[in-house]
Amino acid sequence: MAKETVEALVDGGKATAGPPIGNSLGPLKVNIGQVVAEINKKTAAFAGMKVPIKVIVDTETKAFEITVGTPPASGLILKELNIKSGSGIPNKLKVGNLAMEECIKIAKMKQDSLSAGSLKAAVKTIIGSGNAMGVLVEGKIARDINVDIDKGVYDKLIQSEKTEVTKEKRSQLAEQLAEMQKKFSGELAKMEAAKKEKDAAAAAKKTAVAPAAGTAAAPAAGAKAATPGAKAAPTAAKAAPAKPAAKPTTKK
Repeated sequence: MAKETVEALVDGGKATAGPPIGNSLGPLKVNIGQVVAEINKKTAAFAGMKVPIKVIVDTETKAFEITVGTPPASGLILKELNIKSGSGIPNKLKVGNLAMEECIKIAKMKQDSLSAGSLKAAVKTIIGSGNAMGVLVEGKIARDINVDIDKGVYDKLIQSEKTEVTKEKRSQLAEQLAEMQKKFSGELAKMEAAKKEKDAAAAAKKTAVAPAAGTAAAPAAGAKAATPGAKAAPTAAKAAPAKPAAKPTTKK
């Protein structure tokens, strides 16, 4: 039996019969409505995220099979923190604080697609992804929390594969994040002020250099303005005519 595979990236739980799915499945004569319904059923848990999917179609019977991948680690981190984007200055502007339980949850979802040899290694990979987005873990940056992991501080928690976070811990995470944001607030304010000053200077320079529309550029300092009707000065002096060559003298 011949089979065709269609791969696409869809919105979790909100795939439609339009592009890219409809265009790819149309030539295979499969029931697109049924395929979309099945995709949305299988990706409902990833609402708000982009999800990679594969639709494997039997070209003879028109039967189909759908496999669902997992969104990128960055997408899972954003969803877990309920934020829209990571930080543009990850080493100073912190946008979230994950609990170790949440790192375990994401690591379990991504473990099959990661090259990590264990759940512990997968957790560290997720922590690294979060660090690049300005996300803390247990109030610490990746370098510091990884030291704790290597010391075995979280071994029992990781081995238990616990993924639930208590309300009390969530409050603690929020306090840790606020403390870290406060730590860098002064430095970020200085960076923002410097950026505004630089932008203002660039705008002023641009305004000074560009002449107003419809006007000629002002003459350089010390230069005389041209008199209307005056002839332009010659660009180069005429070369003096060459003297005729002297005739050779002959002795008689």
